[in-house]
Amino acid sequence: MTEPQQPDRDAPPDLHRDTLAVRAALPRSPYGENSEALYLTSGYVQPSAEAAARRFAGDEEGFTYGRYGNPTVASFEQRLATLEGAPACISTASGMSAILMMCLGLLKAGDHVLCSRSMFGSTIKLIGTDLAKFGVESSFVSQTDLADWRAAVRPNTRLLFAETPTNPLTEVCDIRALAELAHNAGALLAVDNCFATPALQRPMDFGADIVMHSGTKYLDGQGRVMAGALCASEELVEKSFVPVLKSGGMTLAPFNAWVVLKGLETLDIRMQAQSARAMALARWLEAHPSVARVHYPGLPSHPQHALAMAQQQGSGGAVLSFEVKATDPGQARTRAFHVLDSLRVLSLSTNLGDTKTLCAHPASTSHGRLTEAQRAAAGVSQGLIRVAVGLEHLGDIQADLLRGLESL
Repeated sequence: MTEPQQPDRDAPPDLHRDTLAVRAALPRSPYGENSEALYLTSGYVQPSAEAAARRFAGDEEGFTYGRYGNPTVASFEQRLATLEGAPACISTASGMSAILMMCLGLLKAGDHVLCSRSMFGSTIKLIGTDLAKFGVESSFVSQTDLADWRAAVRPNTRLLFAETPTNPLTEVCDIRALAELAHNAGALLAVDNCFATPALQRPMDFGADIVMHSGTKYLDGQGRVMAGALCASEELVEKSFVPVLKSGGMTLAPFNAWVVLKGLETLDIRMQAQSARAMALARWLEAHPSVARVHYPGLPSHPQHALAMAQQQGSGGAVLSFEVKATDPGQARTRAFHVLDSLRVLSLSTNLGDTKTLCAHPASTSHGRLTEAQRAAAGVSQGLIRVAVGLEHLGDIQADLLRGLESL
C-alpha cells in the first residue's frame, strides 16, 4: 500500500522492467538478506505511544497490525505496481476478494457498473447477483462491441469492468476505447489482466484506471497459493481501497505474498515460453478434424487478432480453448468429457497459470453457477475445453490430447 521504490537506495533510476522484476522491494533489513525476507508476525512493537498514535492515525509511515500491512506483503505490492507501471498497489487474499474490495470501495446503492458478459463466471455472479442485494445496478454487454458498451452507459454509471483476454473464450476488448468511453461518462475503467499479466500487457498504458489480478494464476506461476491485487493511483488505493481492507480484512497472508513475490521474478520468461507452446498447440488443434473451433488470440482466425497483437506485445498468451465437433449440446458435453477423461499426463483442473498444463470444462465448472442462458450469452458451450498451457514438451501435450480426440 505504498508507492513503488527502487530496489536499492543508490540504484540507477532507469532500470529495465526485467531487472525490477527481481529487484523492486522494500529495503533490506540490517541482516542484509539477498532473498526478500518472509515476515511472519501479526503485530509490531511501536517505538513510543505517541508514534503508535500517529501510525494508527495514518500521520506517520510504519506497520501497526498484520491486517493492515506487512513488509513482505508491501514488497509484493511494490514489485507488481512497478511491473504494471502503476503508482500504487494493494493486495488481497484472492482475485475475487480484490474485485469485492474494488466494488465496495467505489460503489454504493444506486450506482451502476457496466461489465462484459464474457467475464469469469464468479465475477458475473458477484456483481450481477450478490451486489444487487445491496442496491448496486449492473449491465452486461458484448465484450467486443463498443456500440453495445456505449448504449448501456447510464448517468449513474460509476465503473466499467472488463477482462482481456476473457476466460475462457479469449475475447479481446479495446482498452483505449473503453477508457475513453468511461472517462467521458465520468466513470473509471478497471481491467482484469489475469491472462496476459504485465509481462504481455499493461492496461494502464492504454488508459485503464485500475488493473485487477488474481495472483493465484501466472503471478505465482506454480499453483501454490492464492492471492489478489489492485493496481491504481495512490489516491484510489489510499482513499478507496485501504479503508475496505482495514475493516473487511481480506488481507493477503505474508507467506502467500512471499511466494508470489518470488514468482514475479520468473514471470516474463514463463509467459514467453508458455505462450510459444500455446501458439503451436492452437495451430495443431485448428487443423484437427475432431475440433470445430479454436479460440486463441494468436491465431489469424481469431476475430480480435490484430487488436490482441497490438495490446499484448505480439503474443497470444498461454491460454486457449477449443470446441469438439458435435451434433447437439448433449453429445458435445459427452465428447468433451471423453477427451478430458482420456488425459494421462495433463491435469484436469480449473486453475490456470501453472507450469503444468491444466485442462477444464468451463460449462460445468468455472461457469457452472450461471444459468444456461447466461452461459449461452457468454458463448460457453458444452463442447468447450479450456487449456492453460504449461511447460511440458509440446509433443507430450499433443499426444495426451490426441488420445481422447482420436477415440471420439
